[in-house]
Amino acid sequence: MAFFIFGSTAFFHYFCSMKLYGLIGRRLGHSFSADFFNSAFKDKCIDARYCLFEIPEIGCLHSLVAENPNLAGLNVTIPYKESVIPFLDSLTDDARSIGAVNLIEFAGCGDSLKLIGHNTDAPAFRNMAEPLVAGLRRRKALILGTGGAAKAARFALDCLGIESVLISRSSRKGTLSYNQLDNDQVSDAGMIVNATPAGMWPDTSYSPPFPYQWLSPAHVCIDLIYNPATTTFMAECAQKGATVKNGLEMLIGQARIGAGIWGL
Repeated sequence: MAFFIFGSTAFFHYFCSMKLYGLIGRRLGHSFSADFFNSAFKDKCIDARYCLFEIPEIGCLHSLVAENPNLAGLNVTIPYKESVIPFLDSLTDDARSIGAVNLIEFAGCGDSLKLIGHNTDAPAFRNMAEPLVAGLRRRKALILGTGGAAKAARFALDCLGIESVLISRSSRKGTLSYNQLDNDQVSDAGMIVNATPAGMWPDTSYSPPFPYQWLSPAHVCIDLIYNPATTTFMAECAQKGATVKNGLEMLIGQARIGAGIWGL
């Protein structure tokens, strides 16, 4: 898999003749997005390329766009799904409600170019979770994390009629800490969603500090991480008999939704 840092003169000249799409984030070694899109472009004979843009801070976005005039669309991943919003010209209603963006649509060109923020994580998570939700005996969820992915999952679960609570390392208004969780709260939830990067490649030995001892076969546990395919979080949950699922289906789903927005 190829990695590119924006601003490379050789990179610009090599790809200047084709449409360019990509993913922006700080560390992208875990991402399958380039392989997915470039395979699709090849299969469909689309003259385009998808690249990974590791940028040190979100303020680099405008420079990235200016230095690559053939850019036609971007995905956004951690840690920029929320901080990208002030750099965009507008948001869709769902992205505004969620408070996070994972896809940027490029509308117009030149001086009239507008960057429009979308959230395709939410519908992709909803499509993935809906069959699992149908079998839940307890229609409550605990979402581990408070970032953009967690917000998208919460929005999707709300659309499915599932009440959810965000869990973080420290408590604040509307958020519980891991230390505040007890047997009753875990047992009362039918679904646990890991929306943190804990356990993502290459730091695969990590997992959220969740009280796994209170899980049971009645729980459905979803990890939004897809690399590795089985995370430490999933393994811990499976040991307690819970149904587990990783985030690969969500990744593919949001990519397909995004391709439609980009007109591919």
